[in-house]
Amino acid sequence: MEQHSKIAVSGASGLIGRALTRSLRADGHEVVRLVRHEPEAPDEARWDPKEQYVDTAALVGCRAVVNLAGAGVGDHRWTAEYKREIRDSRVLGTAALADAVVSLDEPPEVFLCGSAIGYYGDTGERAVDEEAGPGDGFLPDVCVEWEAAASAAEEAGVRTAFARTGLVVSREGGAWGRLFPLFRAGLGGRLGDGRQFWSFVSLHDEVAALRHILDTDTLAGPVNLTAPEPVTNREVTAAMGRVLHRPTPFPVPTAALKLALGEFSSDVLGSQRVLPARLLESGFRFAFPHIDEAIAAALVR
Repeated sequence: MEQHSKIAVSGASGLIGRALTRSLRADGHEVVRLVRHEPEAPDEARWDPKEQYVDTAALVGCRAVVNLAGAGVGDHRWTAEYKREIRDSRVLGTAALADAVVSLDEPPEVFLCGSAIGYYGDTGERAVDEEAGPGDGFLPDVCVEWEAAASAAEEAGVRTAFARTGLVVSREGGAWGRLFPLFRAGLGGRLGDGRQFWSFVSLHDEVAALRHILDTDTLAGPVNLTAPEPVTNREVTAAMGRVLHRPTPFPVPTAALKLALGEFSSDVLGSQRVLPARLLESGFRFAFPHIDEAIAAALVR
């Protein structure tokens, strides 16, 4: 990506969006943040995913549009209403942006869409890469619809990539943002039997990988954003204890997780062993490929 490129980002207030925006601006790029309220700053432009509205004037001159918007999967109990919010916030938003992109006289070079390793469902101990098909269940179904919603951009010849992100290791938010206080207090422990695989990625590597996709003309379609060595929840628990110098004596029973989290507990207890084949093949190098390194990096960044 050339210096001083103009890039539009939806979901810029989220964990990954904030970090990506900081990184792009630090390197001299102009970032337009798509917001759902009336713009309050010069770098904001309005969009409304549910109403399928995008201020296309703000996209003129953009070399890339990055779509990271979506309701938090673990933010609320999965009622029928919230499951609809999870789906609609992703599918409708992606469709609106894809339509906006192709409506421009000069579309951006790349449309980079957020997605998730939830696409693969529960893989058990089986390792999967981008060649694997979708799994069964609510999250795989959402991911399939989410990615399909970008079809207008793909069909128009815009390079379209889907960043299938794993569990982001960060203190600033996401699932790991909830784990750090518990482990610091000595209350952390494995979840269920702890044998389920967690495909993690440090926040630093997540942002670096997104930028790598933006800059690599050969990357289109699904790209897994996960560290090359997935670990089990039991191994995560041990690593958190080592890095934070805290005991990890309190396993959370499966029954308690199901009671507390409802249907979302199946995602927490499920196993996803996902490999970043396309990132590695394209020459990307992880700064923090191992779980201890990723946790330590989150403590200082």
